[in-house]
Amino acid sequence: MKEQRLTSILISPHISEKTTRVADSSNQVVFKVRVDARKREIKQAVEKLFKVEVQSVSTANMLGKYKSFMGNVGRRPGWKKAYVRLKPGHDIDFLGGE
Repeated sequence: MKEQRLTSILISPHISEKTTRVADSSNQVVFKVRVDARKREIKQAVEKLFKVEVQSVSTANMLGKYKSFMGNVGRRPGWKKAYVRLKPGHDIDFLGGE
């Protein structure tokens, strides 16, 4: 895997009420990733960037919503979400708390 490709796989962490519940209950972190990213690439990117061990990766394709503005109907782009389960004892802290 090329290093440049691995660094561009993860777009941003996806932080919401649901993802914080998932993080607390099952040691998972949720990322917004590239649409063409595969699970193996996501695992390698997380392990390399955050220096943690990944147990498993699940992905979900999110469809873009239909929106209208002044009679013109359009569609927002779709995106891909990755649920990354970390091995016990590993943690990623995005907010900088201790």
